[in-house]
Amino acid sequence: MNAPRTQSNTSLSSEHAFICDVLQAESNAINAVIDRIHTNKNHIATWTLAIDILATCEGHVVFSGMGKSGLIGAKLSATFSSIGQPSHVVHPAEAVHGDLGSIRRHDVVVLMSYSGTTEEVVNLAAILRTDGIPCIGISKSDDSPLAKLCAVHISIGSLSEACPLNLAPTASTTATLAIGDALGLAVSRRRNFTADEFHKHHPGGMLGIGLRTITEIIRLKVGENLPVIQDNTSVGDALEQARPEEGVRRAGAILLVDEEGKLTGIFTDGDLRRLVIADNAPMERIIGEVATTNPRRLLASALVRDAKQLVTEYRVDEIPVVDDNNHPIGLIDVQDLIAMKVVSE
Repeated sequence: MNAPRTQSNTSLSSEHAFICDVLQAESNAINAVIDRIHTNKNHIATWTLAIDILATCEGHVVFSGMGKSGLIGAKLSATFSSIGQPSHVVHPAEAVHGDLGSIRRHDVVVLMSYSGTTEEVVNLAAILRTDGIPCIGISKSDDSPLAKLCAVHISIGSLSEACPLNLAPTASTTATLAIGDALGLAVSRRRNFTADEFHKHHPGGMLGIGLRTITEIIRLKVGENLPVIQDNTSVGDALEQARPEEGVRRAGAILLVDEEGKLTGIFTDGDLRRLVIADNAPMERIIGEVATTNPRRLLASALVRDAKQLVTEYRVDEIPVVDDNNHPIGLIDVQDLIAMKVVSE
């Protein structure tokens, strides 16, 4: 291996030590890119220019590379698309055989070749330069043929691949991926890309669910199927008032409010069980005195991920949802989150 083994590797089997060496080599590749930014003002200016070009792109950011670099480009294209920048991939060999039409005047093209000499990529860079399409190159050297054809070039530096033969693209593709991710997220930061905008691009899966607002998933709603009782009511009267209509699923809790209708507490099935066991006259007690006062709650503007955090951190089964004036509007039941696979049982 080209990367030195760490001291902790000496206690591992040769195979596990080899794995650690591979991971260390790929980590070293990224650290080398970071070091160049810290130590070279020219690299800082290069990164700034690249971000400027990408942030002002009015068309698509197009990624192109041969072999493993092309696969890295596909992942980066997906990342850019997910943060609001339209993007697609063009194969450099196919580009010169009819696919150049998929690169338009307002696009920006990111060309990747670790050697910087890959014929298909260099040829595409020359054509795009003639056409006036801004290109960002990523290769190992600012002196590479690719670098000389691009408007801006980010140097990876000369690396030793994690492959013991120093042949299979490993550390170099890791560095390319990290550079692309850094550029994409820097553009996102420059544009003040928000969680709401991210949600629009991720409507499915756990990412999309977590970024939905609580009000989108509330099943138990005040005025429909969720009882709200004055906190100075007796437990017996509160249970009678909270009795659901036939055929309506009962909530596992009663929300308590003061005279102004503001949330003061929550009385759960668990509270009722404990009261019946501990008190000789449980139905005569004032519900506000035996309920959970000042419960953890969420504003209507909160996200599903906020509900997940409350359930995970505090092990609550019911979460009141209130408006900006602390008036209850609904209740999130942990079973609803389990059904959505947001939390596990």
